[in-house]
Amino acid sequence: MTLGLIITILALGITLFVVINQCKKAKGKLNAEIQNKNGELARRIEENDKLNSDLERFSGIVSIETEIELKNKEFSEIQASATELNDKFINAKTIFKELEKDIKLYQNDLEFIDLGIYEPIFDLETSEKYKEKITQIVTRQKQLIKGGNACVCNTEWVVGNSRKQGEIMTRRYINLTLRAFNGECDSLISKVRWNNVKRFEERIKKAFNAINKLGKSNNTFLTDKYLKLKLDELHLVYELAHKKHQEKEEAREIRAQQREEERAQREFEKARKDAEMEEKRYQKALEKAKKDLGLVSGEKLDELNSQIAQLEQNLKDAHEAKERAISRAQETKSGHVYIISNIGSFGENVYKIGMTRRLEPMDRVKELGDASVPFTFDLHAMIFSENAPELENLLHKEFDDRRINKVNYRKEYFKVTLDEIEQVIKDKYEKEVDFIKVSEAQQFRETQSIIKQIQQAKNEQEGSEIEKYPDSLF
Repeated sequence: MTLGLIITILALGITLFVVINQCKKAKGKLNAEIQNKNGELARRIEENDKLNSDLERFSGIVSIETEIELKNKEFSEIQASATELNDKFINAKTIFKELEKDIKLYQNDLEFIDLGIYEPIFDLETSEKYKEKITQIVTRQKQLIKGGNACVCNTEWVVGNSRKQGEIMTRRYINLTLRAFNGECDSLISKVRWNNVKRFEERIKKAFNAINKLGKSNNTFLTDKYLKLKLDELHLVYELAHKKHQEKEEAREIRAQQREEERAQREFEKARKDAEMEEKRYQKALEKAKKDLGLVSGEKLDELNSQIAQLEQNLKDAHEAKERAISRAQETKSGHVYIISNIGSFGENVYKIGMTRRLEPMDRVKELGDASVPFTFDLHAMIFSENAPELENLLHKEFDDRRINKVNYRKEYFKVTLDEIEQVIKDKYEKEVDFIKVSEAQQFRETQSIIKQIQQAKNEQEGSEIEKYPDSLF
């Protein structure tokens, strides 16, 4: 082997070694770069995943916001719809109330509704004066119709180029309008009562407005003057009926007072006659005893003198009883004021304050506890007075605001305590009066006891049934 070849081989070997080292270095550098790139790629992938996650989250937020917008839009639509429905409801409710009010105007049940209690307008003294006033009002209505002032047309109509035909048409329409309104008014006025007068007043006004609304196309209207006269007629007819009822009640009360007075007078007369008979009998017995004085002696004489003394006392008592009966019959104001209660019928602290002129005033109390009430009355005070009506009136005025019946003042029941009544009598009545403070109410309390026993027995029976058949509850 030549030197040149050896040198060439060495040179090639050195070159190959150098190349191999360079390749190793390049490979190492390349691997490092690959590792760096892989790390960077991993970071990029991680960042990309994070971005994707953020993107998904953002997409969700966008979706939620979109949904919120949609919901807000739906809510706005619902709110607008609710507002519209509320407006419709308010409008419907208003219409309903108007219809309800109209219906009530045509109902005939016993209620005042929202129209209030009738207050008298004319308040005349007698029913005859009311009849005269009604006649005057009807006459004024006829005069208003005759004068063309009950219903008027504000337009001169022409029919077929003829004013005459227009006048005929207008007159016919006016007559038709008046007939319709008068028919409604007459029907209502004929049926007016205490519980419908305010309602009928509104119905007349409603008919007036409805007819005038129909007449608007013809420019024909009922006048306010005519309406007022019709309302006056309604009020007068109602007040006439009310006045007749009052007069009837007053007449009934007067008859009751007359019967009570007649009964008292009969009692006085009977007491007088009984006393006269007793007086004559004792007088006759006394005269006989005095005749016998000269025929007896000793113990019989003493016994006869004692008998004469007793007969003289009996004669005196009988004479005084007769004089009292005569005096009571002549004194029309003397009598007893009684204070009674009836817990079973009217409850606690309700007292009747009345008066009677009977010789036996308790007879009147017993009569009041007859079949008209379920239980008898208890007496709390019986006060004799030379002027019983004055004492009764004093007590009635003192407790006027405590009356049970605010309409009929002849009903003498008051919501008041017995102590208050007693205090008024002590302050304003000169004599001492004994009061029975506790209401016996025997029949009422016995009835309550019986009811309690019946209920208790019923409860015990139900309890025994449960113990006997406990499974029946399930």
